[in-house]
Amino acid sequence: MSDTGSENGDKEEGPSIGIYEGDRNALKERHGKGKNTFPNGDTYEGQYANSKRSGQGVYKWKAGHRYIGNYQDNQRNGQGYFVYPDGSKYRGDFVAGKRHGSGVYAYANGDVYQGAWENDLKHGQGVYMYQNGSKARKSGNWVEGKLLGPGEIIYADHKIIGNFKSDDRMDMPVKIHFTKTNYTKTVHDPALVGMEAPAVL
Repeated sequence: MSDTGSENGDKEEGPSIGIYEGDRNALKERHGKGKNTFPNGDTYEGQYANSKRSGQGVYKWKAGHRYIGNYQDNQRNGQGYFVYPDGSKYRGDFVAGKRHGSGVYAYANGDVYQGAWENDLKHGQGVYMYQNGSKARKSGNWVEGKLLGPGEIIYADHKIIGNFKSDDRMDMPVKIHFTKTNYTKTVHDPALVGMEAPAVL
């Protein structure tokens, strides 16, 4: 599953347009708690500071997705919870409006990624958990959204240890460690671990 593109349509409207109800400061700026209904049907309800979304708030898009969390200078910043248009969900750190730091992303199909983020991409140490019949987990280091370098694919009764060259493939040889017997075997044939190269058409 891809987490890129799930945020399509999450652009927020400017803080000073629409119909506002709430607190203002001595300069008549939006300041304190308030609710704004934008011309496009989006709404924001939460804290303002000098006319900017700042502090805790809830932004709801007309299309149905929503963000609940912290703002700073009109941008998602700090801890937050985002429900995306495709039904996927992210809970974790935001910086300057993007997933950045540590967070958990639950995909629409039930898969879950838990780990580091940078600039809206998986980046750093993390674990990807499949919710299909295998219940497998991939752990390692992501670089700009791709799993690369040393890592493991963990199943119920064994794990494959090696170096990822892409999200689903490792360089050969790899090691298979069997959990119950504590036996480890080196494998040179990618077909034995389900990593055969795709057929060329």
